[in-house]
Amino acid sequence: MSANPTPATLVTGLITISAAFALQLTHSRRGADRAPLRRRMLTLGAQSVVTYLPLVYFGVAWGGMAGFFAGSLLLLLPTRVAWPLFAATGLSLLIPGILNDLSVIDIVYMCQSTLLSGLVVYGLSRLSAIVEEVHAARAEIARMAVVNERLRLSQDLHDLLGYSLSAIVLKSELIHRLLGVQHERTEQEVTEVLSISRQALADVRRVASGYREMSLLTEVSSAQSVLVSAEVDCTVDIAPALKDVNALAGTVLATVLREAVTNLLRHSKAGRCAISASIDGGTARLTIVNDGLVRDHRPPAPHSGNGLGNLEQRLCAIGGTLTIDRPPGDPDDGASTGLFRLIAEAPVNAVTVTAVTAEPQLKEMANPEP
Repeated sequence: MSANPTPATLVTGLITISAAFALQLTHSRRGADRAPLRRRMLTLGAQSVVTYLPLVYFGVAWGGMAGFFAGSLLLLLPTRVAWPLFAATGLSLLIPGILNDLSVIDIVYMCQSTLLSGLVVYGLSRLSAIVEEVHAARAEIARMAVVNERLRLSQDLHDLLGYSLSAIVLKSELIHRLLGVQHERTEQEVTEVLSISRQALADVRRVASGYREMSLLTEVSSAQSVLVSAEVDCTVDIAPALKDVNALAGTVLATVLREAVTNLLRHSKAGRCAISASIDGGTARLTIVNDGLVRDHRPPAPHSGNGLGNLEQRLCAIGGTLTIDRPPGDPDDGASTGLFRLIAEAPVNAVTVTAVTAEPQLKEMANPEP
């Protein structure tokens, strides 16, 4: 029959194959497994009809079409249902093989080839979908790279320049008050303004190049000078062992110190500030305490802005922690301010252990610091 088909047999075969081919294209297209269950069951039912019903007319010669049906089962149905039905499809060809008195080898070959064909159909269809998804994701990956770079730039500018600019403003106001009164003090403050301005320019260049390294000891000295100029009583206690802190941990802790001093100058009414740094085992600890917390102030977010959130992410990225403590104090003492304590901890030999994700920073940027 297959060598010399009649016109009716040939037309019937072409129509049936065309229907099976169209159904298979529908099942192999991208997103077919997300179609409504009713639609998937209807198309699978139609394919089962064009797979098994022609076996009655064409005999075992049509058995090869069962492989496409088996592949469609894997593509459209949940795993726990698809694989048992896939195996049942292969075993179902035992029936026409036995009815047509085929040898055991031929029956086994027909069942095996059906299962292999189903796996090939499934694999090629999934591979095509994966390739399309990868190509579609390339634009999103590029967009996220741009967003991450913008976030890095904005974070670095905030952390590095906020301190420098606040110090420049503070010292400029002090110079304005000292003009004509204390010439030697004025000259000293102008010199420090020039030094801070040069440092700010260097920071901008480091941000632009994507590289920066800061010394904690240098930042402590600079912070003490700025706080004294702001008429804040500053005490410093730095352990000599801090020289053992590696460059990455030192840079992050120096950044924490800059942000803490910036917030003190901009948002508090501090009269005293204590800066201490020590090493406990393999952990470097930086503690900054001031008495300028406004007690009746309630920030809208746990960290009241983007700066401390940036610091927390920087510390987490190297396996460190940031702790903020606001002791309640005595409610009956009549004071409008209280203590604010910031503790930053980082491994002495820090390495980058986690990547800073974009989503938390995007949420913080939606609530910028006042």
